[in-house]
Amino acid sequence: RGKALVNLLNLRDEELIAAMIKVREFSETQFVLMATERGVVKKTTLAAFRNPRSDGIIAIHVEAGDRLIGVKVTTGADDIVLATRNGMSIRFSETELRPQGRDTRGVRGITLGEKDQVETVEIVDPRATFLICTENGYGKRTSFDEYRRQHRGGRGLIAIRTSERNGRVVGAHAVQDQDALMLITAQGRMIRMPVSDVRVIRRVTQGVRLIQLDPGDKLVAATTVEPDEAGATPPVAGKT
Repeated sequence: RGKALVNLLNLRDEELIAAMIKVREFSETQFVLMATERGVVKKTTLAAFRNPRSDGIIAIHVEAGDRLIGVKVTTGADDIVLATRNGMSIRFSETELRPQGRDTRGVRGITLGEKDQVETVEIVDPRATFLICTENGYGKRTSFDEYRRQHRGGRGLIAIRTSERNGRVVGAHAVQDQDALMLITAQGRMIRMPVSDVRVIRRVTQGVRLIQLDPGDKLVAATTVEPDEAGATPPVAGKT
């Protein structure tokens, strides 16, 4: 069952965990990169977090109506991808972000369309592909080469076509063939499948069916997990 985090951390009543990262040391040469759902991004040197307090320390100033959606540890020279609920994405160099102190807001990473919000922040890995999943059970893998580098703050490119068929994006991850994917639905169903079963296709496509949903059910989460040595549940076949 696990241990409630309130036994380990002094969280305020309205506070929720947004991300968890592991570090071996608080390096001066690595950075914590944060992104919010309204498209704000910020990086701060990892060393700035080496003296935590029991009630926590400020990592980013989040404005009213916004929320932190993801955190990554970077080298200072990585490429970053932001993916949105409406299927847009932007790739830009981390060098366009100057390091800021902890108690600051950050800068614009992507210009969002109407009723859109950032769903995921990822680091580009040339050995990986970009996997995107949507709420109606569809998804696809695309080479990072399909996402050309742009300047931060732009509107970006289409990552997947969201439609009545697909629904909106619920997850996007940098994955490799040996990874496994866990899909979870609103009605509590789960499917575990090897990432290698999702073929790599072009960026401007709708993707293939990953899970057959019951009427009224929606995919609410998609995350990578350790591969299952005994095998994984295969996806349902679909068309691009």
